[in-house]
Amino acid sequence: MQLFDEGLHSGVNLALKVDKILYRDQTDLQDLMIFENKNFGRVMSLDGSVQTTEKDEFIYHEMFVHVPMLAHGNARRALIVGGGDGGAARQLMKYRDIAVTMVDIDRTVVELSRKYMPSVSGGAFDDPRLDLVIADGCKFVKETDETWDVIIIDSTDPHGPGEVLYTQEFYSDCKSCLTPGGVIITQNGVPFVQEEELRTSYQRLGRLFQDVSFYLAAIPSYVGGIMAYGWATDDASLRKVSLSTLAARYVEAGISTDYYTPEVHKAAFALPLNIQKALTRDE
Repeated sequence: MQLFDEGLHSGVNLALKVDKILYRDQTDLQDLMIFENKNFGRVMSLDGSVQTTEKDEFIYHEMFVHVPMLAHGNARRALIVGGGDGGAARQLMKYRDIAVTMVDIDRTVVELSRKYMPSVSGGAFDDPRLDLVIADGCKFVKETDETWDVIIIDSTDPHGPGEVLYTQEFYSDCKSCLTPGGVIITQNGVPFVQEEELRTSYQRLGRLFQDVSFYLAAIPSYVGGIMAYGWATDDASLRKVSLSTLAARYVEAGISTDYYTPEVHKAAFALPLNIQKALTRDE
C-alpha cells in the first residue's frame, strides 16, 4: 500500500492512502502531485503539502469567498492572488455582477487542475468575466494601477514560492490596490501548529489596516484542526454586519452553497480564547 505522508509541520503528519497517481512531476517552481484517495477523492499536493481535495474544497473556498463578498455587500471587482486550482474563482462566479482577476505564478497548476480536477474550478477558467494572469503575484500588485473591492490571497504556506505572500511589503502593495472600504482575506494556516505565522500576519496587517482579525473553518484535509483566514480592512463595520443583513444579501445574490450560511459567517469570527491569547503573546 502506497501512502502520501505529508510532513508540513515537524512531528505532525497526515497520511493518505494513494489509490492511484494521476500525475507527478516537478514544475518550474514546485513538485506537483495529483492522486486519488477513497475518502477525499482527487488530491493535489505541492512540495509534499496538500493544497486541495475534491471532497472538502467546498468548505475552504466558500468561506474564502462568501465571507468577504457578503460582508462587503457591493463588491464588483475581485482579485485572487494564487488560487491556481480555480476553486475561489468558481465561488466568485456565482455572483452576477462581478469581474475577477486571478494571478497565479504557475501555469502548470492551472492546466493540471483543469485536466484532473475540473469539478474544483467548475468552468470558471472559461468564464469571460475571469481575467487569468500568469505572473508573480507580488510583482503584479506592486506594478498594477488597477483597484479591487475584495482581494483574496489564496496562497500556499509561508515557504517556497508562497513565502513572499506573507511579507509586510506584499501586504502594503495589496492595500495600495484596494478600493476604499475594501477587504483583504488571507490564507493563514492552522493556528494549533502555525501560531507564529498567525501572529506575524496579525502584526503586519495591523500596521496597515484599521480592522484586523481572523475567522475560522475546519478543513478535514488540513492537519492540526481549524484553519484561520486573515481579515483586513479599514471599514470596521464590515465585520459587524447584522445576521439579518447577511441573510438578505445571501438571498438576493441567489448563490448556492454547501457549507456557508449567514449564521456560520457570524460564528466564524468568534475566536477561541487560546487564539486570542496567541495574537497578543510576546515573541
